Amino acid sequence: MSHHYDHIIVAPLTPAIGAVVDGVDLARPLAPAVLDEIQHAFHERLVLFFRDQSLAPEQLVRFARNFGDIGYYPFVEGMAGHPEVVEVVKKEDETINFGGLWHTDTAYLERPPAGSVLYAVTVPPYGGDTLFANMYLAYDSLSDGMKRLLEGLRGVNSAEKPDAAVTRVHRMADKPRDASAIVTTAAHPLVRTHPVTGRKALYCSDAHTTHIEGMSVAESRPLLQYLYRVQQREEFGCRLHWTPGTVALWDNRCAQHNALNDYHGHLRVMHRVTLAGEVPC
Repeated sequence: MSHHYDHIIVAPLTPAIGAVVDGVDLARPLAPAVLDEIQHAFHERLVLFFRDQSLAPEQLVRFARNFGDIGYYPFVEGMAGHPEVVEVVKKEDETINFGGLWHTDTAYLERPPAGSVLYAVTVPPYGGDTLFANMYLAYDSLSDGMKRLLEGLRGVNSAEKPDAAVTRVHRMADKPRDASAIVTTAAHPLVRTHPVTGRKALYCSDAHTTHIEGMSVAESRPLLQYLYRVQQREEFGCRLHWTPGTVALWDNRCAQHNALNDYHGHLRVMHRVTLAGEVPC
């Protein structure tokens, strides 16, 4: 990393994506100089991890507001007294976890979230890691011919794609939210341009993208399956092992994630805040 940080310590997790940030207490209001450096690291590394934090829900929300307006999750109500915070839970008797496949959060909304903040409250004694992947690098790896082919193509994303829909069933049963007035199907460019960095990123996912606009599902499948394989290449990713008090901040516009489901019989409790986004272009 070439950038010099005076107020925080930024240690990259892999060459491709992710960094552990030390030297900051997120429970306190952040000084402008500290926030500027966190913002720079965020846009450079796409996902940041802060260890050993102790955050009440209102402190988690305050930290998230440094990065934009608070968004929402359409299917699950927030915590009592803290509606901005959604509890992401897998109970001891459950075998399905929330978000257990490669995706960007709620890409089926007209304005998908810009980012997410996740805080670990209770973690299993082993397992439960989260994988992240850099979609800038996924796009950059494509041939010039493939890049030309993708220009102007839009992927149709739906909340009803079965593999993703099943992962939210338990939490919807616990705290259902009325999403009847929310449109949960949206078409977005397969390649989107980040509004801050100006870089291009692949923007589709096996979890939510059903087909390419103007094509049938069968016609779309070969191209989309190829793009998914590119997105999930090991050299584009990193792996986070959660410990209690870990906070992750990631950019949904240029990174994907996958919550591993390898801890049956153990409780996992996380608090999530969603950052409002813009229409992808």
